Amino acid sequence: MATESSSKSRPEISTFKGQDRALRAGRLGTGGLLLSVLAATAPLMVVAGVMPTTFAVMGIVGQPLLFVVLGVVLVLFSVGYAEMSRHVHNAGAFYAYISRGLGGTAGASAALVALVAYNALQVGIYGIFGFEVSGLFATYADLSVAWWIPALAAALVVGALGWLKIDVNARVLGVLLIVEVALVVIFDIAAVSDPAAQGLSLHAFNPDTLSGAGVGTALCFCIAAFTGFEQAPVYAEETSRPHVLVPRVMFLAVGGVAVFFALSSWALTVATGPSAIVGEAQKQSAGLLFGLTEDRLGTTFTDVLHFLFVTGMFAALLSFHNVVARYAFAMGREGLLPAAFGRTNSTSGAPGTGSLLQTAVSVVVIAVFAIADDKPTGDPTVPVLHLFTWFGNVGSLGVILLMAAASASVVVFFVRRGAAGAQAWRLITSALAGIALLVIAVYTVKDFDVLVGAGPGSSLSWVLPGIIGLAVVVGLAQGLLLRARKPEEHARIGLGNEAFQLEKAAGEAS
Repeated sequence: MATESSSKSRPEISTFKGQDRALRAGRLGTGGLLLSVLAATAPLMVVAGVMPTTFAVMGIVGQPLLFVVLGVVLVLFSVGYAEMSRHVHNAGAFYAYISRGLGGTAGASAALVALVAYNALQVGIYGIFGFEVSGLFATYADLSVAWWIPALAAALVVGALGWLKIDVNARVLGVLLIVEVALVVIFDIAAVSDPAAQGLSLHAFNPDTLSGAGVGTALCFCIAAFTGFEQAPVYAEETSRPHVLVPRVMFLAVGGVAVFFALSSWALTVATGPSAIVGEAQKQSAGLLFGLTEDRLGTTFTDVLHFLFVTGMFAALLSFHNVVARYAFAMGREGLLPAAFGRTNSTSGAPGTGSLLQTAVSVVVIAVFAIADDKPTGDPTVPVLHLFTWFGNVGSLGVILLMAAASASVVVFFVRRGAAGAQAWRLITSALAGIALLVIAVYTVKDFDVLVGAGPGSSLSWVLPGIIGLAVVVGLAQGLLLRARKPEEHARIGLGNEAFQLEKAAGEAS
């Protein structure tokens, strides 16, 4: 029976053979990988957009402390996740890890959730990108440009860059990210140097500031700011030493993001005064940062900041695009998507079909929202309030659930390998992180109407998170179907290129 199964599966597994079935190794070093990952966090977009929104909507002064708390949770998550990255090198990252611990059916479900979640995160940014570029045209060129025109243009440019070598993309992301971070640091220094009447108050780090019903929802807002650090394993196949570089980059990323955002959100409270931050955020919304820089650093700096706000979003768009393309590649290689997705561009080694898929999804969604907003009385903030907010929170929910499942998978993976004793402290940190992430996921679903700005009885409060729920169910169904009808394909879920290597070795031995 075993021989028969092997002979039947061999032709299918052998389709991995050839350069177009593998991502090119050695493209990224520590710097390139770190910049590719951090670009997805879009630091300026978080400081100018997420932070004022969290202060305004939740009314919680202790946002800096929340970033510290979340940093601790995500470091705990990273301990086990990074250790597993030493054993699994697959562009499918989350779903590959989950399949190794919880089985191929769970892996198939995680694959679809990841594809939907990262697509949603990427597509959502086009809304605020188009809105901001339209505003720049109106302010500096006195031109009225519909938001969807720059959004579509960006989708095409991102799609073209997605076909290039990943090291070229890393250079683009690196330049944009470094300049973006530098400007935020300049604001932080200016705020500390010229504080409001309350001086250099550390009140925002006081645990008492986290009391109230809005803390759980504020955690949901803030954890979205970290999205991106977990992407390092996606690029494992394209690094020269994945077992070393991936864990190193993960810890550098999550630690750096936590410190950077905690200090930057504290700088906002210093610039306005802790007692005034909520009121100022409610009054100025996304204009809070720019108003503060105007007062302290002048008009020219603020103009540059507006421009970098846009380029930072473009960097995040490109980063998420690369991740989605690689997930699609991994799924195509393992039979979870049509085989065409499991091939790479012969010249650049990039996952071309996955890149095309992500571009097509972006263009279609932008077009749908453009048509819905194409009326004389249309609300110009629709792309921000709907496209960005809806899809951003859907994607964040998906990533939170994936991290919780990955935490459970780490525990099961090492226990099954008989390494529970040797990895005991890592299993404990993974379990603690998994529990914390599940709590955040529950709050996210419970308060989804607040997150997307809908009314208490709005159908959006269950329709939008239902997108992730549907992906879970459809993915499970696909996994069960594969296990019943094509057990050889089900068995290689999460193996990636290892499936071909194992089959090749078995063939040579016989």
